[in-house]
Amino acid sequence: MTLCKGRTVIITGAGGGLGRAYALAFAEQGACVLVNDIRPAAAAAVVDEIVTAGGQALANSDDITSMAGAQHIVDAALAAFGEVHVLVNNAGVLADRMFTSLTETDWDRVMQVHLKGHFCLANLLGRRWRDLAKAGTPVDARIINTSSGAGLQGSIGQSNYSAAKGGVAALTLVQAAEMQRYGVTVNALAPAARTAMTEGAMPDVVKKPQDGSFDLWAADNVAPLVVWLGSSASAHITGQVIESQGGRLSLCDGWRTGETRDKGAKWDVAEIGAVLDDLIAASPAAQKVWGS
Repeated sequence: MTLCKGRTVIITGAGGGLGRAYALAFAEQGACVLVNDIRPAAAAAVVDEIVTAGGQALANSDDITSMAGAQHIVDAALAAFGEVHVLVNNAGVLADRMFTSLTETDWDRVMQVHLKGHFCLANLLGRRWRDLAKAGTPVDARIINTSSGAGLQGSIGQSNYSAAKGGVAALTLVQAAEMQRYGVTVNALAPAARTAMTEGAMPDVVKKPQDGSFDLWAADNVAPLVVWLGSSASAHITGQVIESQGGRLSLCDGWRTGETRDKGAKWDVAEIGAVLDDLIAASPAAQKVWGS
């Protein structure tokens, strides 16, 4: 199986859960994989699995939330494999509390890992791919971001995480629009799977079935989508946010201008309430916030 033969992939948070599943699946399809995780032993264990199966992989534990750390990651991949073709921004962290109980540390930590963690590597690789394209070198590169249902609909007790993941979805749209001219596609996932984060947040929901039935929450259910998006076959798809759980794939329908009432003149304050009531009544109901 060689869908990704000759391609090099950097995957963050790849020492377990979804990241591990992606790393193993990419390697199975012939890719060289840089396995990044802040836990060196976890990253090394995934690399051992890949190498034992005959693949090529490199463990790395540099910091994705700093430009210096991101540069070390890119340099390591280039030194080992010659080029980087795919970035999978997967690493994440939770600090769940009701909004009025959040601390500044809770907020900053989640924003640092999710939003800045999505920026640093993508910015460095984006510059590299842009410069190669401008110099006349063909580029066939991919950025695969990770959003969440919490970022798309909101989730009670996760306002920091929801805000960060909503930011990732918006970032994806802008990256896709700006980078397509350089041969780079950018898409995002909203995966639902059993990981250390979801087991900590909702253990009863994501537990593995004991009756041998299909495991909706298995992380490796999401991996085929990610590998295909990282392959050359996906060059025509960009700017999408895709939900994945079990055997289900869904395209997310993002913010767009909906029902409109135009008076053609300035509204009076007394008119606003009735107009908004009319607009809401004429519009499809939004999906409920998770947990509500």
